[in-house]
Amino acid sequence: MTSMLTYTFKNLPNTSKWALQFFVRPLSCSSQLQAAPATQTKSKKTLAKPNIRNVVVVDGVRIPFLQSGTSYKDLMPHDLARAALSGLLTRTNVPKDVVDYIIFGTVIQEVKTSNVAREAALGAGFSDKTPAHTVTMACISANQAMTTGIGLIASGQCDVIVAGGVELMSDVPIRHSRKMRKMMLELNKAKTLGQRLSLISKFRLNFLSPELPAVAEFSTSETMGHSADRLAAAFAVSRLDQDEYALRSHSLAKKAQDEGLLSDVVPFKVPGRETVTKDNGIRPSSLEQMAKLKPAFIKPYGTVTAANSSFLTDGASAMLIMAEEKALALGYKPKAYLRDFVYVSQDPKDQLLLGPTYATPKVLEKAGLTMNDIDAFEFHEAFSGQILANFKAMDSDWFAQNYMGRKTKVGSPPLEKFNNWGGSLSLGHPFGATGCRLVMAAANRLRKEGGQYGLVAACAAGGQGHAMIVEAYPK
Repeated sequence: MTSMLTYTFKNLPNTSKWALQFFVRPLSCSSQLQAAPATQTKSKKTLAKPNIRNVVVVDGVRIPFLQSGTSYKDLMPHDLARAALSGLLTRTNVPKDVVDYIIFGTVIQEVKTSNVAREAALGAGFSDKTPAHTVTMACISANQAMTTGIGLIASGQCDVIVAGGVELMSDVPIRHSRKMRKMMLELNKAKTLGQRLSLISKFRLNFLSPELPAVAEFSTSETMGHSADRLAAAFAVSRLDQDEYALRSHSLAKKAQDEGLLSDVVPFKVPGRETVTKDNGIRPSSLEQMAKLKPAFIKPYGTVTAANSSFLTDGASAMLIMAEEKALALGYKPKAYLRDFVYVSQDPKDQLLLGPTYATPKVLEKAGLTMNDIDAFEFHEAFSGQILANFKAMDSDWFAQNYMGRKTKVGSPPLEKFNNWGGSLSLGHPFGATGCRLVMAAANRLRKEGGQYGLVAACAAGGQGHAMIVEAYPK
């Protein structure tokens, strides 16, 4: 595929073709802060399919999402995951012995607990006879955990699944340099003093340089923030647009938090510290204050800043997923059906963050729905520019025809239905845990607002993406 930016800047002398082709309605901070009022449930078809088991989410929880380096900084990932599992047990009172399988997502793995799902399950008191495994798919790792569980239930292999995710950015593994690792391993194998002294004589001070976890795409060597900045420029998304959207996210999250709408959050007594009861990254500011920040990635002319980007976050989430008949037999009233889902992948260089654009029309077609049928949209907010660029791409026939091989655009989500209780920009983004938060936000919003269908979508590193339809369970 011809590079979008090459095409943009080399073939047009003065005006970006993206700016000519794409238009998104202006975002007014003041006019978009209010969430959509509750509506009457519309009479729509159900998405149940013949001869396929209905999969439901009974409930889901998450411990508060905190900025890295705060109250969770002395813990390990399995501590957070265990807390989420314990919170789910308390919330649902599900008997531990009925859980058939446990699946967790994570991205930056702690080497001591590489299968964090298993360690957290044992720590939370689940039976040692209950299998558990860990998956990783960048920012859609929890989505993969959920859909793996859906597959196990739909195929009849399991009836009850716990799916979740965890991330601890306060303590990421930092390795010795490769040269130092190689020397240490060879020293361990050396059998004589002479062999050891010979190896030690090869030591150099630069061996001590640490090897930090990669923050760049392996295939492109570009950070996601840098890619977001290029994407915003390619789609003519201004700095003001991005700051306004970020302010909207924080303001709606604060409103939802104050009104008690974030019911998926469960308190967590941090060992040796205070009990944490709410997310600590929600900080509505002002456009004037946000405008003072310098670009974070492309300097000095970039538009992506700390204020319009998601922040490094510690947190964990967990959901109880069942076959509908099993949930009813156990006396539960499910919150929602988990319906069709898709995964997509595209060019990780120029389309790294466009997963929602590619996934949304596919999942709608799979479910036989249109954008007008969706009552609640919950998209992962990696960056304001990423969200607004996806809006423009989704609302463009030109992009659909030239890049997606589609005849017409799918259309952009109406803001009055979009992330009405805040998003990753404000609530936080623990890489491995966000997927469950998105699904529970959609399910809870549908119950609160009286809608029937929710659409969850997210981008992920590697140029991948995910989308899922959530259907409200009849009241």
